[in-house]
Amino acid sequence: MLIFEQGTKNRRAFMQAPRGEFSTDDFPAHLLRETTPTLPEVSELQAVRHYTKLSQKNFSIDTQFYPLGSCTMKYNPRGVHRLATYPGYLGRHPLAPDQHSQGYLQSIYELQEILKSVTGMQGISLAPMAGAQGEFAGVQMIQAYHEARGDTARSEIIVPEAAHGTNPASAVMCGYTVKSLPIADDGDVDFDALKSIVGPQTAGIMLTNPSTLGVFERRIKDVADLIHDAGGLLYYDGANLNAILGKTRPGDMGFDVMHMNLHKTFATPHGAGGPGSGPVAVAECLEPYLPVPIVVKEGEYYRLVAESERPDSIGHLSAFAGNANIMLRAYIYARMLGREGLIRAGEFATLNANYLMKRLQDAGFDLAYPERRATHEFIITMARQAKQMDITAMDFAKRLLDYDMHAPTTYFPLLIAECLLIEPTETESKEVLDKFVEVMIKIQQEAESDPDMVRNAPYTRPVRRLDDVKAARELDLVWKEPSA
Repeated sequence: MLIFEQGTKNRRAFMQAPRGEFSTDDFPAHLLRETTPTLPEVSELQAVRHYTKLSQKNFSIDTQFYPLGSCTMKYNPRGVHRLATYPGYLGRHPLAPDQHSQGYLQSIYELQEILKSVTGMQGISLAPMAGAQGEFAGVQMIQAYHEARGDTARSEIIVPEAAHGTNPASAVMCGYTVKSLPIADDGDVDFDALKSIVGPQTAGIMLTNPSTLGVFERRIKDVADLIHDAGGLLYYDGANLNAILGKTRPGDMGFDVMHMNLHKTFATPHGAGGPGSGPVAVAECLEPYLPVPIVVKEGEYYRLVAESERPDSIGHLSAFAGNANIMLRAYIYARMLGREGLIRAGEFATLNANYLMKRLQDAGFDLAYPERRATHEFIITMARQAKQMDITAMDFAKRLLDYDMHAPTTYFPLLIAECLLIEPTETESKEVLDKFVEVMIKIQQEAESDPDMVRNAPYTRPVRRLDDVKAARELDLVWKEPSA
């Protein structure tokens, strides 16, 4: 039932109403409403119950297994969130002077140093507000580097077919032409194809390693040498950083710039479009172009460095200095785990993925790359089921909801037919992984004995299957009071 349908005329929730007088005198007349907005007329208790019930209809990492590949839907410790909301942090105004913000600035500076150590990079800016903005900043820095050298003929960015969709989008937004790079049958990039498209027009290449195919690019040093020899730079998409924590670093692979998703790897709840934080880290050649502000330490004093002191910077990406609350969560998470804890996080993420992959393979499911080890995620393909039984990856995904498990990522990467991209993360227990395998086996048995059972799922959710195209193209979120 919609909340509008629960109300009674003139019912109010006065206890939470703003106190004091409110004047509209300072607002331009053309921005003022001429009619009263249509709001639900409910009591406070009705509102609380309504939104609590809505929240209980949702899948969440707090209540269900959520193996969403390439998105790292893992449990994040509550202690991290609690510490990040300490009054000294929460009450700091973003325009507070440096001398009144030494504790906060020290925390942010130390986070910068931790992330530099984790990535093997020389410089870092925490300014980008999300991973996609970090990508945009990274490509802008590549562009600034080439322009500073007078190398203006470099008009292309190479992007593998398996890349996240934001990679080509970021390149195009910066004015580059995107050259698509094929993937070889073993999951690595097609090195011969790469050699054929690299040239004086190449500004750089955007890669994530391990890739969205769940495999580690084994010729990454060859790729780096090839691009560098041609005068280009390497951009690292940090979405899959979970897999390599403490084992290898993008800087050691030869990358020149990268972003990190603090809302994936470093303890911020991920999903629903935010909040996010996408710091960018760079090799020495790109350090002058980092977005501002950046925290520096001078003796025992910490301060923010602005654009006036960094004339080659690509500038500001947000009004202030990045998403402070998310950065603090990352800092506290990293300090709680320590160096050894971060290494274990990467180890368990990889162990869980390989265990789950092997169990599903033994249960008869087809791996996209059966000769490769998984990283933190892997792909199974339901192409055989689709061909033999007319049961698709989406059918499996919808049926998983009836077993109180969220589906893995479906149909991404696009170059794998009927794929499920599965990422169990480091925070799930062996019992949960075993239960997932049991459910997948059960659904396979249902598909063989009663295929309509699977095709028509789900049965236990608040809504059944939706027409996704119609919902996207004809989205209607406006409630209208029915005519009398």
